[in-house]
Amino acid sequence: MRMALLQLNPTVGDLTGNQTQIREAVRGLGESVDLVVTSELSLVGYPPQDLLLQPSFVTRCWQHCEQLAQELAGSPPVLVGLPTVNPHSPGRPLFNSAVLLHEGQIQQTFHKTLLPTYDVFDEDRYFEPASPTPLLILGQERIGVSICEDLWNDRDYWDRPRYHQDPVAAWAAAGATYLVNLSASPYSRGKQTRREAMLGKLCHKHQLPLVYVNQVGGNDDLIFDGYSCAFDRLGRLIARAPGFTPAVLIVDTVGTMAPLLPELEEVGTALVLGTRDYIRKCGFKQVLLGLSGGIDSAVTAVIAAQALGPEHVLGVLMPSPYSSAASVTDSLELAQALGIQTLTIPIQPAMNAFDQMLSGAFADYAPDVTEENIQSRLRGNILMALTNKYGAMLLTTGNKSELAVGYCTIYGDMCGGLAVIADLLKTQVYHLAHWLNRDRIVIPADILTKPPSAELRPDQTDQDALPPYARLDAVLEQHLTYHADHAELVAQGFPAPVVAQVLRWVRNAEFKRRQAPPGLRVTERAFGTGWRLPIARA
Repeated sequence: MRMALLQLNPTVGDLTGNQTQIREAVRGLGESVDLVVTSELSLVGYPPQDLLLQPSFVTRCWQHCEQLAQELAGSPPVLVGLPTVNPHSPGRPLFNSAVLLHEGQIQQTFHKTLLPTYDVFDEDRYFEPASPTPLLILGQERIGVSICEDLWNDRDYWDRPRYHQDPVAAWAAAGATYLVNLSASPYSRGKQTRREAMLGKLCHKHQLPLVYVNQVGGNDDLIFDGYSCAFDRLGRLIARAPGFTPAVLIVDTVGTMAPLLPELEEVGTALVLGTRDYIRKCGFKQVLLGLSGGIDSAVTAVIAAQALGPEHVLGVLMPSPYSSAASVTDSLELAQALGIQTLTIPIQPAMNAFDQMLSGAFADYAPDVTEENIQSRLRGNILMALTNKYGAMLLTTGNKSELAVGYCTIYGDMCGGLAVIADLLKTQVYHLAHWLNRDRIVIPADILTKPPSAELRPDQTDQDALPPYARLDAVLEQHLTYHADHAELVAQGFPAPVVAQVLRWVRNAEFKRRQAPPGLRVTERAFGTGWRLPIARA
């Protein structure tokens, strides 16, 4: 078979725009193919979430699908993903489906069997799980049409399969000669390597060739990396589309083989794509951010400039009496290297006004973290005023280490519409910064070498309040990603007092994280839609 895999970047809910993308991609093929395959829910974008609770939205999905079928009447058969109505009761009201468009009509419908309801996925909320659907007969081929998770339950591959049935085994037993998969599988570091290992073993086990089509682009906190690919019946990878960009991959017995990106380049590329799509799909063209002279704001600024172009980025300097001269000069040097505009607004006048306003209420209290947080909230207020006035989205610059332990000020430096590096631990931010400087120096050397500091009091450094970041991040990685508890962390060699303090910080900061802006997800365990812990708990 000769197939075209459409790796597109849909916008959630944009039925007209997504329909147009699919139509133009099919019409632009310019080659004879036997089947065109799009990604999971390609007509609506993934994940549509509670848009699926609106009956009128689901009705319009079907209307757009019928229009698309008519528009592609002279084209090869096309598999398109969309929600369809479940006519049976009891059960959820919808199926997660793929439909075959051919000769101006919707000719056949295939439903998803395995519904992920973990981490960032919540498909059981909307969809009814289906039994493995009949094979698609196309010429001499008998095709098992699967949707994303349907491939992820091979009992010979996973130590603990999540589901009680394996649709692929059912299709193989029914005489399938080919597998097709429509996916919307979000990115995390190194995931494509794991995907390809799993898919290759699945093909080899059942002696079936496979094409896998993945969505690309950013939708809210999720980034989809594409890397659509194909395998022969021996499990050998024969074609791969590029990552992080729309593409059309033609697959016959072989196809083009785009390379996998090295890990740091992959993370940087993902963050640029996620930032660009979030800003664009939310209807903004400009962003602004506070430039502190620190590593976090520097990395965020570089990503923003790459995502949107430097002319669409404004860096705001808000020095206080505690800001070092180097922080100001480093910020200006960074801005000059990136070609972004800057605005400087000192906060000392506002600090003086607050000192005066609160002098009576604070008369019997010694200065403490309260005054430090006031500075942060003054900066947040200024940035929010600018975003309102300029119609620009504010980017939050905090990292995962800070967000984990609450080393951030709610309604202060946590203000913003998107937290670009919120899924990078502090040590990972430094690694990414060095990679961003690989071709030319955009982040000044002083930013990379000076001790991190919030500069909210004289001679302050982060390590006054926190363990060294190398140790803190090691504890956080084990606790957040692998769910290691106090006893397990101590058994791994971490000092018990440090472990107890870090776990206490993580627990107590949950209320802050619940109110944080969306952060771009680049790991398997990110704060956001997949993080579900109670705030009020023992």
